[in-house]
Amino acid sequence: MAATAAVTTSGSLGALRAAAPVHQGGGQLRIGIVGVGGRGSGAAVQAVSAHPENVLVAAGDAFADRLENGLSGIEETLVEGGRKAQFQVSKERRFVGLDAIDQVLATGVDAVLLASPPGFRPLHIEKAVEKGVHVFAEKPVASDAPGVRRVAAACALAKQKGLSIVSGLCYRYHDGRRAIVQKLQEGAIGEILSMHGNYVTGELWNFDRQPNQTELEWQLRNWLYYPWLSGDLIAEQHIHTLDVMAWIKRDVYPIAAMSLGGRQTRTDPKYGTVYDHFATVYEWEDGTRGHSYCRQQNGCWRDVNEYVAGTEGKANVFLHQITGKNEWRYDGKARDMYQAEHDEMFAALRAGKRIDNSDYMCKSTMMALLGRMAAYTGKRITWDEAWNSKEVLMPDQLSWDGPPPKSEVAMPGRTKFV
Repeated sequence: MAATAAVTTSGSLGALRAAAPVHQGGGQLRIGIVGVGGRGSGAAVQAVSAHPENVLVAAGDAFADRLENGLSGIEETLVEGGRKAQFQVSKERRFVGLDAIDQVLATGVDAVLLASPPGFRPLHIEKAVEKGVHVFAEKPVASDAPGVRRVAAACALAKQKGLSIVSGLCYRYHDGRRAIVQKLQEGAIGEILSMHGNYVTGELWNFDRQPNQTELEWQLRNWLYYPWLSGDLIAEQHIHTLDVMAWIKRDVYPIAAMSLGGRQTRTDPKYGTVYDHFATVYEWEDGTRGHSYCRQQNGCWRDVNEYVAGTEGKANVFLHQITGKNEWRYDGKARDMYQAEHDEMFAALRAGKRIDNSDYMCKSTMMALLGRMAAYTGKRITWDEAWNSKEVLMPDQLSWDGPPPKSEVAMPGRTKFV
């Protein structure tokens, strides 16, 4: 591992300053980011673009090359958009290391964007709330049930402090999806009987192992493929679909799940220990069934959508269309949902209001982990069992000198529920 990746630079804007809970009126809002990969870089541009007085002042990442490459892309995009003055990340406020979150928060930012691998999210949210900083948290918010419980506790404290918690579950900020979900909640297709959600797509990125690279660095750079970091694809990607299902049900979550899953094509060691497909049936107390399918395999049919059947019609959520007794299709404009998240967050802060997405971001993460637990063990797992699971995948402490946590491919019927 390159020596620079283990070094944390120092420097700040001055004395530690906790952000005020709300920020009415004008003036700068100072933004920090932790995790400057592709999604993190996009979030940074969107956060700055949400208001001309939003400024990016601090950034951190585990790796120096990723930090600098990400910041270069952010700066270039902002310059091209005429927002050069809103990029203020000096060399002294660029932090590298596993403790980058502490360094970014110590610069006195008002809001922080959390886009590191999901396994880090509980610790990062806890630290941000402790410092009195508003949070934008990418999905999912944990890779294990104890992590979800930690986030829920931190979000309860955030509410007491008047802090905003905005989730990266971006479908909730899509105008067309908002419209059709509202219609479904109002009974446009009658009583909902079943839901079918797909996130079946191709393989994602991976990085080749480099000479002298430690196992921890290898896993951190390829975090998608290790459940302790990503939660597996059902949590890292398919969570969007599951969140829509719960949203349609007015944020009433399933009581149990059974699932099938495994590795068929991504069997090479470079793909770590995650599965490449899941097929899960979620059970609601009222008898509704949610059938969810996710897959990351090349050369296969692809579909990302939710289909809903009711007593008086059907809905195609991606097309924002209802057929049956009450024919309807959304014909309004739809904002970029990624930008809308930040527009609404920073508009609320400047209006002296708060946004709290914490309940659904925690429970939709748990819904995904429930499906993973059911697939890994081959058991039918209840919501209460999953919520109270004692299985800790993400360790409390990581050190560049130490190994990553043990990670093995789960075997249904053999892997135990903890």
